[in-house]
Amino acid sequence: MISYVKRCFTEARSYIRNFCIVAHIDHGKSTLADRFLELTGTKVDKAQVLDKLAVERERGITVRAQTATMNYEYKGHQYLLNLIDTPGHVDFSYEVSRSLRACQGAILLVDATAGIQAQTFSTFYQAFEANLEIIPGVNKIDHPSAVPELVVEQLKTHFDLHNPFMVSAKTGQGVKELIEAVIEKVPPPPGNTDGRLRCFLFDSWYDWLNGVICAIEIVDGRLQKGDRIRSINNGKTYQVHEIGFMRLELEPRNSLESGQVGYVVLNMKETSEALIGDTFCMVDDKDIVPFEGFKKSKCMVFSGVFPIDQEECEDLNKALMKYNLEDRSLVIQKDQSAALGNGFRCGFLGLLHMDIFKERLDREHKISVIMTPPSVPYKAILKDGTEILIEKCNEMPDKFKIKTFLEPMVSITIVIPNEYLGDVMSFCLQHRSKQDEIVNIDTKHVLLRYSLPLSEIIVDFYDCLKSITKGMATMDYEHKDYREADLGKLVAMINSDPIDALTFLVHRSQAYDKAKILVEKLKENIPGQQFDISIQASFDGKVIASQKIRPFRKDVLAKLYGGDQTRKNKLLDKQKRGKKKMKMIGNVEVDPATFQNILRN
Repeated sequence: MISYVKRCFTEARSYIRNFCIVAHIDHGKSTLADRFLELTGTKVDKAQVLDKLAVERERGITVRAQTATMNYEYKGHQYLLNLIDTPGHVDFSYEVSRSLRACQGAILLVDATAGIQAQTFSTFYQAFEANLEIIPGVNKIDHPSAVPELVVEQLKTHFDLHNPFMVSAKTGQGVKELIEAVIEKVPPPPGNTDGRLRCFLFDSWYDWLNGVICAIEIVDGRLQKGDRIRSINNGKTYQVHEIGFMRLELEPRNSLESGQVGYVVLNMKETSEALIGDTFCMVDDKDIVPFEGFKKSKCMVFSGVFPIDQEECEDLNKALMKYNLEDRSLVIQKDQSAALGNGFRCGFLGLLHMDIFKERLDREHKISVIMTPPSVPYKAILKDGTEILIEKCNEMPDKFKIKTFLEPMVSITIVIPNEYLGDVMSFCLQHRSKQDEIVNIDTKHVLLRYSLPLSEIIVDFYDCLKSITKGMATMDYEHKDYREADLGKLVAMINSDPIDALTFLVHRSQAYDKAKILVEKLKENIPGQQFDISIQASFDGKVIASQKIRPFRKDVLAKLYGGDQTRKNKLLDKQKRGKKKMKMIGNVEVDPATFQNILRN
């Protein structure tokens, strides 16, 4: 009887296929997923089912990984297909790598109208390094400007992928052949059904009814409702309250076996407990080997978030806490600024992550905020050999204690038409970059790879690149290591008083230009007073740029022609009360709107 059960489980696993779709942004990944769901009878007629956020549907991007379980009959057998729709942007690269760990195959989708793009290279190598079976597909072949023959040659030349499947995710052409290729080419999931339980956590999200829901793959063993399991990485124990498949809706079951992908409700209250890449086992198992590659995601961009109206600070706190339940990657710390008042310091995975945060905060919570310019986490090596992380330059130690600074580096991949090569190379060199590689993709396009500091691309690098190439450039980047850099603290001052909201770490070669721009912005936005206003910017304690705002006279007693002192005092007291309504920095009236104008660009 036992051998019969083993054979049944083994046979069941042989009819499971776990796969994902990887592609450059807007190459039709989510649309192809829709066609798969329709073909398998899993969904009704609705577009972008797996992109559930409004920002995902509007921008045509995938922010959160989604999983859908489908049934498909092929050659007389029922197959269980688990499609994991992964994010494509580098900001979510760790989540992507963990999602790929739960797959055995990947469809590499390329747009027939655009060909191989910057992200196509990064997504291919992620799938290749994960040792997945890669199935190439050329999408949008029905488009009037499609050049599928050129894309086929690109796939062959750069990735050694032959005979890609020609599909149109819009019309459904070739989709049936592609999904059957997944069944034929992708191997069934490995695992030991008879072994001790090992579950792999590759995603999680917050549900307001059930708490944290974990997306898992049962690698070894069998998990049933009511089992007590333990997280290897956080050490906590949980009871399985609900378990099942993830179709368009959650589909509860009594158990999941080896090779199956599904969800589990463990009565977790915080998404921070659900560590992506974690391993679960039975409570009593003490020597279970965890899955390799587990690490916590790191924030690479930081920004201060302050309410324009300080009375909304508590509302902002509640909104951030609610947002953090859904997005575990967001790091929140309380912050205070003499210029902007009480607020929060937030850490993001990258620029797209921060941009989505701003949009959702405005769209879903209706709170007007001031966000300081994005900064990156630097490192400093002190003279005693200690290495510290600097996320906020106002908190960095004194200059005489620091031996050297380290700044985070990135490797960027840019794909452009040949005619813009010279302009783009000159532009990259202006941003302290080093060219690593230049490759001709075909007769019309070239690929460039550069290494440069992360701080150089977090403001307007991509927008300028698009402007130079008239919108034809695509760019992708990945984080590298930290490298030594000649950095210093740039501080804006009004009447010799420093402004904490306008304090930055910058490279010495750029200090003068940035200081000049900063003092000119301050001069444009600060209203004139009845006294001289001195605006300065210092770098490492030395003033390198300055401007002055000349005074104008405002005599509130000018309209009086004598009278007693009581009337004069009344006017002077009224003027004094008016000044208290403003923020005071260096005896200069600066209101939040002024800082909003300065920090906007």
